[in-house]
Amino acid sequence: MTPRSRRRIRWRPRSTTDVLGAAAVVLALTVALAQAASRLATKATKAWPLLALAGLVCAVALVGLRIRNQYRHRADSARLAHLRFTLPELDAMGDQDFEYALRDLLVRDGWSAKKVGQGGDQAADVIGVRLPLGRIVVQAKHTRVGGKVGSSVMYQVKGTAGPVHGADHAVVVTNGTFTRDAMAWGDRHGVRWVDRDRLNRWAHEGKALHELLGLPARNTRLPWRRTA
Repeated sequence: MTPRSRRRIRWRPRSTTDVLGAAAVVLALTVALAQAASRLATKATKAWPLLALAGLVCAVALVGLRIRNQYRHRADSARLAHLRFTLPELDAMGDQDFEYALRDLLVRDGWSAKKVGQGGDQAADVIGVRLPLGRIVVQAKHTRVGGKVGSSVMYQVKGTAGPVHGADHAVVVTNGTFTRDAMAWGDRHGVRWVDRDRLNRWAHEGKALHELLGLPARNTRLPWRRTA
């Protein structure tokens, strides 16, 4: 035996009464929806002063926040414009505070800078941007007083500054000193260095880093840039 085919159930009006009943249901639903919409419109009309007041309060609050942020930015800029660190203050810092201090000094000099130093930072503790000078990568080496930074740091910075971080300028900064080989190697390969004496001129005397090091504009061809 073959299974019986399923029958589709279709509603068809059998009389004029069915048609009128269906029309009445549709009409009732339409009237109910219209009444609900009317009630909502009436409530919105009555509540518009409150809605307008709430909007005005939000607008005033936003303007107030913007003004406060502007004053805060001006205050921070004024504070940073006179930012100074003495060598004893820098010597007393830990590694992280030393990196934050270098970031603030770059901001003082007009760079948009941020601290990025952490595990696996690939020889970049602070990165900054300033037109038309371009992008700078700073490697911080905080040492005990009298400590020296060797050539290996220069090798590492040169290997990552351009290829990894897209730097136009690479700088190693220490509160100590550099070995002769490190300074000579850095000078030959475009890795600039800031030793204790230069750090004092930058941080304490207020000399801008890019002026202190004579950083060129970004269109200068760098040793690690590929040429066509």
